[in-house]
Order: sequence, then structure tokens, then C-alpha cells
Amino acid sequence: MAINLTPVNRAKYAAARRAVDLVEDGMKLGLGTGSTAAWMVRALAQKMRDEGLRLTCVPTSARTADLARELGLRVVPFEDAGWLDMTIDGTDEFDGNLALIKGGGGAHLMEKIVATASDRMVVITDASKEVKTLGAFPLPVEVVPFGWQASRMLIEELLAAMDVMGTQASLRMNGSRPYITDEGNHILDLSLGRIGNPRQLSLALNQVPGVVENGLFIDICDAVVIGFPDGMVELRDITSGTVEHERILFEDTENIFSDV
Repeated sequence: MAINLTPVNRAKYAAARRAVDLVEDGMKLGLGTGSTAAWMVRALAQKMRDEGLRLTCVPTSARTADLARELGLRVVPFEDAGWLDMTIDGTDEFDGNLALIKGGGGAHLMEKIVATASDRMVVITDASKEVKTLGAFPLPVEVVPFGWQASRMLIEELLAAMDVMGTQASLRMNGSRPYITDEGNHILDLSLGRIGNPRQLSLALNQVPGVVENGLFIDICDAVVIGFPDGMVELRDITSGTVEHERILFEDTENIFSDV
């Protein structure tokens, strides 16, 4: 291949390629945020050019929007798109029930809104993100800036009564300043270690004053595409209960990844 990808990026590319095979002409798509989703946006733009597809795309962050426009995809505001056919996004963790932790890229609020306004959510990932129990990856919780310290104390108090291993909530930083989301909010990262009951925790966190949304995606993901460095992909569809395997060929990738 023209570009020598790392094993992790080969796996991400394979998953992205398989996921965009699910895209059909005329679809309205939600575009996720993060490093894996960026590979998908590139693969989607290539598919659009090769097949002459007419697509309408709703990005879940400013950086995804910038990349999609740069690559020639039609990007519209969420309110102009209406209901979406499919959202394709990455994940930070997923379990056997396709429950997810998202928000490592700070966009889980928009990602959850877009995903739940879609007929179908497809997650693309590599095998390292699969876990038996969620919680090793810090759980992001978006909070409004006003009174975030009080929100953190209330969250840590709540965690003491939850089925988790840790209770520490840390303010996400961007250098010496708090990280600011596209919506102008802060993020608290919860170091939990293990989440025994994700559904219960998600509902409880969203009752805390100041909390906007948490990074637990429960009963939202319909299918996961797992990529491997050798080009093998596994597509698990929780709706149909099927598992498919396929090999993606690494060829003619120069146009897609020339800016990587």
C-alpha cells in the first residue's frame, strides 16, 4: 500500500471501510467524533466520489464538520436534517451487550443526541476496546461551568452508593485551563474501574444538578464493526443476532490518507 499504517490504524481503517459499505445513496448520516471516526469520514468521502452517492451528513463536533467539508461531504445543521438513517461513530469501550463508554474526545453530548435520532447506530472500533465490564476507561460527564465544584461533590457522593470500584471525579483540563466542549461546558472524568450496573448509574448521574449528559450509551448501539490489523473485520448486529466476518484489502489508500 502507498502509506504504511500502524497496526492500530490498519484495524481502524478496516472497520471504517466495512462500516461505510452499509451506506446507501440518499442516506442522511450522523458522523461521529474521534480518531476512528475520522478514518470513517475519509472512507465515506472516497465512497461518495467513487459511486456518485448523494449524502447528507450531520457531524457531532466542529472538528468532524471541518474534516467532512474539506473532503467534499455535504454537511448540514442537525435541525435541517431531521431524522437520520444511520450514525457511524467510534467508542472508548464496549461490552457484550453493546453498551458503550464514549466521550474521550469530549463530544458525547452531541454524539448521543445524533445517535438517538437515527434509525441505526453502527460503532467502529478495534478489538482492544472490548471489555467484559465497562469502567476501565474514565467515564466522561458533561457539566455546566456554573457550580461545577458542587456537581462534582454530589457525583462523588452518589458514586459511594453505586456498584463501582472508584469514586474520584476529575475536571478535564486543556493545558492549564479547563477543557471546554463545543457547547461551552466542562467535563468531569470519573475513575470508576468497574461499573456493575451501567443503566442505573446513567440514570442517577443525569439527576445531579448541573449534569448535562454522561458518556454511557445504553440500548443505543445496534451493531459494532471490529477491525483487525490484518484486514479482517467482524460485524456484530445485536438486532438480528448475526455475526459476519470479512477481509478488507489494503489497496489504493493514498488518496484517503495522504494527509495523515
